Amino acid sequence: MIFRLKQHSFNKKLTMNFLSGIFILAVSLSACKQADKETVPAKPAAQDSVGIFILQKQKVSKQLSFPSELIPYEKAELFAKVSGYIKEVKADIGDRVQKGQVLVMLEAPEMLSNYAQTGSEAQLAKSKYKASLDAFQRIAQAAKVNGTIATGELERSRNQMLADSSAYESAKLKVTAYSQLKDYLVIRAPFSGTITQRNADPGSLAGVNNGKPLLIIENTSQLRLRVPVEEAYTHTAIDSSVISFTVDAQPDKLFKASLSRKTGAINKDTRTETWEFIYKNDKQELSSGMYANAILKLGREQKSFVVAPSAIATTLEKKFVIRSKDGKAEWIDARVGMNMGDKIEIFGNLSEGDTLLQKASDEIKPGTKLIAKKIGH
Repeated sequence: MIFRLKQHSFNKKLTMNFLSGIFILAVSLSACKQADKETVPAKPAAQDSVGIFILQKQKVSKQLSFPSELIPYEKAELFAKVSGYIKEVKADIGDRVQKGQVLVMLEAPEMLSNYAQTGSEAQLAKSKYKASLDAFQRIAQAAKVNGTIATGELERSRNQMLADSSAYESAKLKVTAYSQLKDYLVIRAPFSGTITQRNADPGSLAGVNNGKPLLIIENTSQLRLRVPVEEAYTHTAIDSSVISFTVDAQPDKLFKASLSRKTGAINKDTRTETWEFIYKNDKQELSSGMYANAILKLGREQKSFVVAPSAIATTLEKKFVIRSKDGKAEWIDARVGMNMGDKIEIFGNLSEGDTLLQKASDEIKPGTKLIAKKIGH
């Protein structure tokens, strides 16, 4: 009995010593790991590298399609200069007419009466003038003998002759004026062309207050192709003075037109400049009023800086590229020019040979240290 109690006490003591050892060992290992963590320095976070390229100047060109319109080379709306009734219309829509050809004849009897009256008045004034001129010449001849003619009589004769001369000249001017008005009763073609609109019929009253023209004539032997060019391209050069264009009526065919003139001013409403090209329409294949698509290949006379679109960062305030200078980021304001899809023309405080980031972002602040990854464009 006594032996069993001693053996039990010994086993219990041995178990307690074993557990204490394990606890001490665990504490020691934990302390060692903590010490290792405190003594080993943390590795710095790796900095991302950035793609760069060397900025160079290149020849810039781009082919663009502009919506445009064909208009007649010449167009005239014919109105009556004087009031009268339409006597005859000698042309209809679609007719080809020649310059000077009679198109409309008017009749105005009261005008013809006035013309005849002024002619009679001019003839009477002429007779009076001749009589007073003859009287003055006779008196002047007699006045050469002293004392024959009084000085006052000679002066009165001279004044009468001058007054009759003025009246005669005035009457002749009235005849000329009425003669011109009489000519307005006949309306002629101002140039060779085609009648495209008619609003006149015999018996209708024509006058200066008519809202619609009697006839509209257009010269379509040549057509003006007017192209509204966007402001960004107004100072570019066309690679050729002859361009191609298409029309919806014949979409499978290309037509050629030659550059004629530019307006030299920007339309404030559309922000475009009108360029005009001339198309020779000898075969009358095209009509005025048609819409067209003009194909222009535009370029700069001088080389420009071009970059990929990703190299330009855009914020609410500005556009900029990021230049790598002395290993640090530098924002450079940029103005964009021609957009060629995979490349964009830029302008700014840049020099050939500058190192720019391939992908610009406002997250890369000025002064950020940069690590170059590769050089490309």
